[in-house]
Amino acid sequence: MQTRRRCSVSAAIAVIASMLLVGPVAHATHGSGSPAKHKIAYQLSEAGVDKAKFVLGNIRNHIAGVGADRVEAIELIVFGPALKGFVLAELDPGVKLTLEQLQTQGLAFGVCGNTMKNFSIALAQLPEGSRPLPQGGVVRLMEVQEQGYAVIRP
Repeated sequence: MQTRRRCSVSAAIAVIASMLLVGPVAHATHGSGSPAKHKIAYQLSEAGVDKAKFVLGNIRNHIAGVGADRVEAIELIVFGPALKGFVLAELDPGVKLTLEQLQTQGLAFGVCGNTMKNFSIALAQLPEGSRPLPQGGVVRLMEVQEQGYAVIRP
């Protein structure tokens, strides 16, 4: 038992020492040596203006944090009760403005077709650039995960 514990402690010390010797971890790179490009999907299913502003703020900060040139794809996937908050007739002006700004930076705004059907929301009632997801928001989340996206649910 003591021998096993000594081996575990020795292994842990070796790992820590190697991390200290290597130094800070550099950004991931592709085989060409250029920095990796990120593919990110944000999920929003909770209703509320504050939640929408929070998620859009996270996306804005994410793009600024990694640099727009390092973002290959970024998508907001909205479904469930959250989609009601994006109906133009009730859309908060701050949410609308931030969404529009992010769309100019490449944000794809995916809206769940199932939610649209269940809440009788037509595409014309949603912000310009809304991309309907006929297969559903949760299916789209699965697809982007399979395509190597980082999926974030703030």
